[in-house]
Amino acid sequence: MEIELNDFLKINNPNIIDIRSLEKYNEQHIPNSININYSLLITNPEEYLNKNETYYIYCQKGITSKKVVQMLKVRGYKVISIIGGYEKYILQT
Repeated sequence: MEIELNDFLKINNPNIIDIRSLEKYNEQHIPNSININYSLLITNPEEYLNKNETYYIYCQKGITSKKVVQMLKVRGYKVISIIGGYEKYILQT
C-alpha cells in the first residue's frame, strides 16, 4: 500500500519511519520520524513494529520503501509507503 505525500501530510501524529542511512537521516528528515535501517526492519520487524499500529515508511525516492512495505505486509504489519520518498517531501514543503 502507498500514500500520496499530500494525503500523508493531513494525518494527525503518524508513526513515521525513515529507512535511509543514519547519515542521510542526520542531515535531514521528515519531522517526528525515527530512523531504522531497512535491513534491520525487514530482518527483525518485531523489535520495531507493533502489529496493531500503522506505520508510514519512506526512503529517498520511494522505491526501497515500497519493497520493504510489501515484505512487511506479508508478515502482518500495517505499513504504508510514502510515494516519492524524502525527495518529494523536500520539493513540496
